[in-house]
Amino acid sequence: MAQRPPLPPFDHTTALQKVQAAEDAWNTRDPQKVALAYTPDSVWRNRDAFVTGREAIVEFLTRKWERELGYALRKELWAFDGNRIAVRFQYECHDADGRFWRSYGNELWEFDADGLMARREASINDVRIQEEDRRIFGPRPDDERGVPFPIG
Repeated sequence: MAQRPPLPPFDHTTALQKVQAAEDAWNTRDPQKVALAYTPDSVWRNRDAFVTGREAIVEFLTRKWERELGYALRKELWAFDGNRIAVRFQYECHDADGRFWRSYGNELWEFDADGLMARREASINDVRIQEEDRRIFGPRPDDERGVPFPIG
């Protein structure tokens, strides 16, 4: 199995790198690419959905990004310890009817020794926004990396 650096145990620098790598991967909206960051038997709780394994992750993400159009994400390191990282995130998208949404959430991640995520638990809330209230317009520009985003 291939390693996915940085590897645990994480320090502040490597935890930040892991979070930015996840944000970058999810902003590709490529389910196959994103799934490679997870163990073959990775277990997820995403809202009220329970997903196990890479194939199921690909199916889940494919459905997600068919629904959440124009998806753009920001993640921020919240805490880390050993092989675990906690993040907060926000993403924006629009639906097929043109309604815009901002989703707020927290994730708990647990990694194996090879740096692959074995467990992901996500709690997410959605807020309808007007198009003019959008603030996330694609992947994070280099000059915004490491800059915290507003809570509301």
